[in-house]
Amino acid sequence: MQTLLIILIILASIILAFLVLIQNPKGGGLAAGFAGGANLMGVKRTGDILEKGTWIMVIAIMVCSLVINVLAPSSGSGGSGGSGLSDQINSTAPAAPAFPSGEAPAATPQDTPQNTDTAQ
Repeated sequence: MQTLLIILIILASIILAFLVLIQNPKGGGLAAGFAGGANLMGVKRTGDILEKGTWIMVIAIMVCSLVINVLAPSSGSGGSGGSGLSDQINSTAPAAPAFPSGEAPAATPQDTPQNTDTAQ
């Protein structure tokens, strides 16, 4: 669903850029080419279509952005963005051995490596 909305935002952004670039800041734009001798359809109507198209694309981008924000999974209440990663690291880390005196225990005979080399 989010992928579809992202594609729609990109498509609406491209169309919006096209509509904005077509318009002339002085009001001519695409309609300036039709300002010749006989205006059958009228010049004002083309400007209205471009303006309405611009507003529709802007509203579509805003609505899709809000829908993506609402549908996105939340990270929980009050937590930072990286807290999930630190919880995962802490849960997989081995526990350190606890020695009350702060010293490591003396090596027992089972812990010392035995020399099994009998060749002399």
